[in-house]
Amino acid sequence: MATGIALIGSGIFAKEEHLPAIQGTPLLALKAIYSRSLASAMGLSEGLDGVDLYSEDSEEKNFDELLKRNDIKGVVIALPILIQPEFIKKALSAGKHVLAEKPIAKDVATATELISWYNSTITQTPRPTFTVAENFRFLESYTFASQQIATIGRVLGFRTRVSSMVQPGGKYFETAWRKTPEYQGGFLLDGGVHFIAATRLMLGEDHRPVKASAFTAQLQPHLPPVDTLNATLLLKSGASGTLSLSFGTTFTGSEYAVACEKGTVYVSRGKVIVTKDGKEEVKEFLEEGNGVKQEIKGWAEALGTGGMDQRQAPEEALADLKLLEACLRSGEYGGMPMEI
Repeated sequence: MATGIALIGSGIFAKEEHLPAIQGTPLLALKAIYSRSLASAMGLSEGLDGVDLYSEDSEEKNFDELLKRNDIKGVVIALPILIQPEFIKKALSAGKHVLAEKPIAKDVATATELISWYNSTITQTPRPTFTVAENFRFLESYTFASQQIATIGRVLGFRTRVSSMVQPGGKYFETAWRKTPEYQGGFLLDGGVHFIAATRLMLGEDHRPVKASAFTAQLQPHLPPVDTLNATLLLKSGASGTLSLSFGTTFTGSEYAVACEKGTVYVSRGKVIVTKDGKEEVKEFLEEGNGVKQEIKGWAEALGTGGMDQRQAPEEALADLKLLEACLRSGEYGGMPMEI
């Protein structure tokens, strides 16, 4: 039987990614949509049948009223970074399962408080699950790469490089809260956590980053407060590597490369190249998309069993944020090494 859920937020990602993913998951039944305005909720619900609308500008059908519904067991929250924690707490307090968009919060302090609050306050049985969406952890290319890395000896080094230019007029840039961010990192926080999640997944826990030394810059005047970071990361194992992220450069593309004792693994745009024993194996994942459908399906399956997909554990999202924040703090202090 499908689990009744609500979609909280009607922005670009909710419309283009979350809604189709929910509709494509038979284990879920969309019962309601909430948005800041009734007009935006109506825009998202166009063509949908049997979906009730709630909004901030409606006194009788607001978020609190939505949470009172017994037929809604969970919510997918896709709201601006600064206001998400408030909605997460309300939903969990009402006994609803939560899948909240990344990043988990605007900074490590807020995220740590949120997880602590959940663990100390939400203790009823059955306990609603608190999860954070990170679609990159559901991409088969990164999962396959991590499996290969685990078989070819200790990690000797790595590099992650993701480069693009966010242009004025772009659909994400023109979102008001992204255009004038009131949180650290700007697009590096909103988008950069994806690339950090992929890097951490590939390296594994035995090679997790423990210290960062970074330089940051705002290369484009329309991308405050910073749009670029270049970091050297020390791993738990003693090896090191580089993390280079920019949303303000004429460089383009992405690459993740890991060197191990017995070979190398390279990932770029759904293609994984594994070199070991002098032989090169190429594997492509042409149908993996961006991972949102897989993450929604994973969440739905976990709800059906009463558990949590560990790829969506809030502690994983916190670890992504800790690494990014360490790089940003290091950049503020001219490259001073920061513990993660």
